[in-house]
Amino acid sequence: QELLRVMRTIDDRIVHELNTTIPTASFVGKIDAGQTCKELYQSLMDAHTSRERIIKNCIAQTSSVVKTLREEREQAQDDVALLKQLRKEQTKLKLMQSELNVEEVVNDRSWKVLS
Repeated sequence: QELLRVMRTIDDRIVHELNTTIPTASFVGKIDAGQTCKELYQSLMDAHTSRERIIKNCIAQTSSVVKTLREEREQAQDDVALLKQLRKEQTKLKLMQSELNVEEVVNDRSWKVLS
């Protein structure tokens, strides 16, 4: 979650980035606004793609752990520690899945501002 928070900095600062990217009337001839905007767009695309890939990798890994723990749980139904571990991993899986929804909201907001 901390890594995602850091990686979402570009989205959190999108208005500031646009304000510093688009030149004022006095700087119009000195800065290529189109190129700068394209670079900002590409940075945003790269950030969104990277975060989505990371979240989906975490979901896949956690799903695998949950599946393994479920199989172990079927063999040892009396093991309380195993049950606790399974519940912990299931909670982590739900958290990661909810991060996909958060990511969608963050991305939509950024694209609206950029548009």
